[in-house]
Amino acid sequence: MSLYLGKIHYWLFNKILWFEELEEKIIELAITSGLDISTIKDKINSKYGEKLENKNLEEIIDLNNIHGWLQNRIQSSEGRMAAWIKFFLENNPNSIDNLKKVFEDQGIVAAKIEKEKKQYMSASDIYTVMNNYILDGMPCDRVNIISISEDNLVSWERQTCVHKEIWEKEGVDVSIFYLLRNSWIENFIKELNPDFKYIEEPNGKFKIILNNL
Repeated sequence: MSLYLGKIHYWLFNKILWFEELEEKIIELAITSGLDISTIKDKINSKYGEKLENKNLEEIIDLNNIHGWLQNRIQSSEGRMAAWIKFFLENNPNSIDNLKKVFEDQGIVAAKIEKEKKQYMSASDIYTVMNNYILDGMPCDRVNIISISEDNLVSWERQTCVHKEIWEKEGVDVSIFYLLRNSWIENFIKELNPDFKYIEEPNGKFKIILNNL
C-alpha cells in the first residue's frame, strides 16, 4: 500500500502531526486556566473533524485521493487550532502572552529533537529543517519564494496567505496566527543554533541570518 506514497506525503503527514501536538498544548492551557472545554471540544470536532488516528499514514489515507486527503487534513487541523485559540482568547482576552509561551516552548522542543540528530551550521539547513514543522498549506500553493539561500543568510517572501480564510472564518484576525507562529520560529532557531536569528521584515519578507551580519 505504501508504494503509492512518496516522501513528500509522509513529510506533510508529519507536519500535520506536529501541528496537532501544538493543538493539544493549547487545549491543556485552556484546562489549566480553569476553562470548561467539554462542550466546545465537541463543537470544534464536529465542525472540523477530529485529530488524526494514532495509526500509520498508509493505514488511514485515501489512496484514491492522496492530495485531497492531505489538503483536507491540513485545513481541518488549522481550523481546530483557530477555533481553540478563539475560545481561549474570548475567555482570557488579555492572555495572548500565555499562548505565545506555548508556541515558544514547542519551538524549543522541536529544536532539541533536531539537535539530537545533527548540527545545523548554515542558514539554508536551518530553513530546511524549520519547514519540516511549519504548516503552510500544500507544496503546490507555493506560499514562500526564496530569494537568497546561502550559508549565512536565507531570505524569502510570502507570495500568498493560505491561512487568512481559515482564521477569519473563526473571527480571529490572521495576524494573531502569524504572531504566534513567529514566536515558534524565533525560539526554534535560537535553540537550534544561537549564532543565527530570525527577522520578519515589512511586506511579508523574512530572513534567517548570522547574528554578526
